Amino acid sequence: MASLDSANQTPDVSGARRNASSSLRRALSILMYLAEDDGHPHGTSLTDLATGLQLSKSTVLRLVGPLRETRLVDQDPESGHYRLGPQNALLGQLYLERLDIRRTASPLLHQLAQDVREAVHLVSFDPPEIVYIDKVESSQAVRMHSRVGGRQPAYCTATGKAFLAHATDDVLAEVIAAGMPARTPATITSPEQLHAELARIRERGYAVDDVENERDIRCVAAPAFSHSGAVVTAVSISGPASRVTHDRLAEIGRQVIETAQALTDCLGGTAPTPR
Repeated sequence: MASLDSANQTPDVSGARRNASSSLRRALSILMYLAEDDGHPHGTSLTDLATGLQLSKSTVLRLVGPLRETRLVDQDPESGHYRLGPQNALLGQLYLERLDIRRTASPLLHQLAQDVREAVHLVSFDPPEIVYIDKVESSQAVRMHSRVGGRQPAYCTATGKAFLAHATDDVLAEVIAAGMPARTPATITSPEQLHAELARIRERGYAVDDVENERDIRCVAAPAFSHSGAVVTAVSISGPASRVTHDRLAEIGRQVIETAQALTDCLGGTAPTPR
């Protein structure tokens, strides 16, 4: 009878799946720990890895085996320390090569436009100008006139200043040398004023075109960064100054920063340390 009961027993599939899922999560935690462990630039010892992850050494050794086989983790032959392997670079490169920024950003732009009820743009930088690469129209009757593929000067637009705030000195010099004519009475037209404005942008995290490029149009923008900390694109909110008022700038700035940060995360990017 006992043997019959044993024969009728079914494998605990759900338990096996839970164990596999737990092992996968812990193996991934090893990769993330090695990626974030700035305190050990030459690799992490088994003891430190086990302590940092609150796992036993035997568990770490078991989990790290397949990671070494696939070159996601390497082990230094002399010190025995673990570090990220070259396969991570290949996976990262393939991810970036296949990444479509417009497609990736699209749901974020639409959500932002819905939240703010103003036009939202995605912009690239072609010094000394910015180029609109995507746009979500405002749901309101009075709208901003702009089109995908259109160009505007960088020095007097919010997205342009978001790029310039993190640009190299030679790129900034190129933009200034191209000229800074007044496009409205509020346009910043001197290099000294522009440098001061870019410092404020780096401090608060977002840029403002305070009716500087077009009369009665105010814009707020924030940059999205690559893995190297360079600005790859910028997100902006634009609308009539009567709706995008000074009282709303801080809140709109927060919203556009959150969207740009979400896009940075999708790009595998890292925002630079404020300076």
